[in-house]
Amino acid sequence: MNQNELGGKATSINLKSFASPHMRTFHLTWLAFFLCFFGWFGIAPLLGEVRDDLDLTKSQVFTSLIASVFITIFARVAIGWILDRVGPRRTYTGLLILGSLPVMLIGLSQNFETFVIFRLLIGVIGASFVITQYHTSVMFAPNVVGTANATTAGWGNLGGGVTQLVMPLVMTGVLFFVANDALGWRVAMVIPGVALFLMGIVYYRFTQDAPEGDFRELRAQGKVTRQNQPGAFAKASRDPRVWMLFVIYGACFGIELTINGMASLYFQDRFGLDIVLAGVIASLFGLMNIFARTTGGILSDKFGIRSGLRGRTLFMGAVLLLEGLALIAFSRMDVLLLAIPMLIVFSVCVQMSEGATFGVVPFINKKALGAVAGIVGAGGNAGAVAAGFLLRAEGIAMQDALLYFGIIVIAIAPLALFVRFPKRVEAIERRRMREALEGSGGPVALLD
Repeated sequence: MNQNELGGKATSINLKSFASPHMRTFHLTWLAFFLCFFGWFGIAPLLGEVRDDLDLTKSQVFTSLIASVFITIFARVAIGWILDRVGPRRTYTGLLILGSLPVMLIGLSQNFETFVIFRLLIGVIGASFVITQYHTSVMFAPNVVGTANATTAGWGNLGGGVTQLVMPLVMTGVLFFVANDALGWRVAMVIPGVALFLMGIVYYRFTQDAPEGDFRELRAQGKVTRQNQPGAFAKASRDPRVWMLFVIYGACFGIELTINGMASLYFQDRFGLDIVLAGVIASLFGLMNIFARTTGGILSDKFGIRSGLRGRTLFMGAVLLLEGLALIAFSRMDVLLLAIPMLIVFSVCVQMSEGATFGVVPFINKKALGAVAGIVGAGGNAGAVAAGFLLRAEGIAMQDALLYFGIIVIAIAPLALFVRFPKRVEAIERRRMREALEGSGGPVALLD
């Protein structure tokens, strides 16, 4: 790989390369997150079959959706604390292997209660997002960290779209052998579970915690001292900017999680489509991750180069405002041929907002990056939980709930104006940005 290094961090991204630890981490983090998303929401496009098999009510369907994202709030905060101590390599490996078990076993559900318990357990793998963002933040320099974070997260989120398209087809394939709808969805869920288990082995074998090696070895050599400072987590949790980003991320990633969980059912019920066609259309929402979140990260880096950290936060607020407007427009579409392109526009805005948010996160508190990423990441799930309670309410149609979501997002967008950085921090980051762009930075401490 032809790249310059800033204190061991890569200052460029070469998508064709797997030679350096930076690019191996880049590709394996997005692939691991992709499979986690696939397992996490693999059941979503099959909910129509599950609803009929287990005789679930509307309230129970959306309660199961709430369960799948509720537990992730706590899992993401906890995983951030673990990351600062154990390192991303071992943390991701453990999460992938343990998370594969409830995905494979959800087919054992016999009633609403057991189904919700399995969805609750599966939701823990949503913490994988925090590890993904942490690992790329460790590996890449300030001039490309927004792009790296956004791309790995975006391509991982792509799993939410692919599962809408693939899982109905997987179930159709299973039915060739079992010829029983009630058994079909159960057997189909074994496939993403196996993929997660195998990915855990691959991640342990081919990644390392940081450019210089594993945290365990680096700590023994005295090279890493900042990931485990006493009180760092508490300090991060007392920073009001962290909680502003928590709310902002709830307004973008929380909405994405909600749409991933209900899009197929929405198109089935609203437009009378069958499970396969509804899945194909619903997949378009997640498939925009192939470029949209990356675009948000790239633009965040460009605004960072041009206008510093303030440029990043202002861009974040602007694109969040566009998301709210697009969501309101989508909610009013009652003709399928108009709803589809509006879904795509809305999706692009959502994912650009996510990329912009995590273009800011690495600069909040570098001594507790895991804690900040964990808290902000948990905000996405908190937003999804709040949205889920509105969706499950009797008497509120799904399209009206989407309208209310759009209004709330617009109200949250101005929070970006209050995510500010001291002048000293702005000056330091401008210097580091110049060093990264020039490729002439001297040695710096990891995550410094």
